[in-house]
Amino acid sequence: MKYFNLFSKKYKKVLAFDGGGVRAIMGIYFLKKLEQESSKSIFESFDLFIGTSAGATNALLLGMNGSTITDLEKFWTVDNLKKIMNQSFIDKTSIFQTRPKYSNEGKKKILQTFFEDRKIGQSLKPVVVTAYDLEARKPILLSSYGDPEVTAVNAANASSAAPIYFPTASMEDGTWLIDGGIATNNPSLLGYVEAKKIFSTDNIKVLGIGAGLNKRKISGKNSRNWGALGWFRHDILGIMLESSLQNEILKDLIGDDYLRVNSSIGNVNRRMDDMSEKNLERIRVLADDWWQKYGKKSINFINS
Repeated sequence: MKYFNLFSKKYKKVLAFDGGGVRAIMGIYFLKKLEQESSKSIFESFDLFIGTSAGATNALLLGMNGSTITDLEKFWTVDNLKKIMNQSFIDKTSIFQTRPKYSNEGKKKILQTFFEDRKIGQSLKPVVVTAYDLEARKPILLSSYGDPEVTAVNAANASSAAPIYFPTASMEDGTWLIDGGIATNNPSLLGYVEAKKIFSTDNIKVLGIGAGLNKRKISGKNSRNWGALGWFRHDILGIMLESSLQNEILKDLIGDDYLRVNSSIGNVNRRMDDMSEKNLERIRVLADDWWQKYGKKSINFINS
């Protein structure tokens, strides 16, 4: 056995989180089950954390704080969601949405509670979040090793500055950033590339945690006549954020060393901000379905 171990591959493991608003909670439920069933800490089991939008917060909580999954649950409580997605009376009663649906004041206040004023360069393990530079019109990565002076609060706020929902984020260097999902909602491929760079190895495994896919059928024939309103009603933003091409590229690159946990959202609301009790229960049920489908594979992954 010792002889075999001497020549066995030693892998670096990446944990990647999709964006998806409240649907990112599905990944928390799934990982909690994985932590319980494997008897292994998620933080200790991975070498690099990467996330987009809501998933960026999860990545930062793990990489910065060494959090348990129970700690992550504390971030995503209903009380915190209400503070993050708090509307003024005027915005609630307005017929037309002429500004972001939510301010970022509540969101930044909750982030401050968990990260204080710490910079991402102080992370316990490498952590990366995606964003999009609005003025330069290009996707960017904020990482603990490349951008150590960026605060965790600003990194999480920028990566989750979803157009329509939250204001554009102003950064320390004067740049203006929006949600990383604009460029890549599933950051698994980017996590693989970053891990290759910083660990200088090809022996990399990636666990990609999704946030559900809207698989509702769209009529191609009817779409010929849609204007802006028609496309928005039929989830054009969701179509743009699915990142299916990058998913297929990573599968081709590393095959079984990439485990993707995701599915159709089923009856979970496609809206990113539905924090109703009914929708949160549907999210929990879908996470249970994920465990039935991917649980054994994920235990093998974490033990390999």
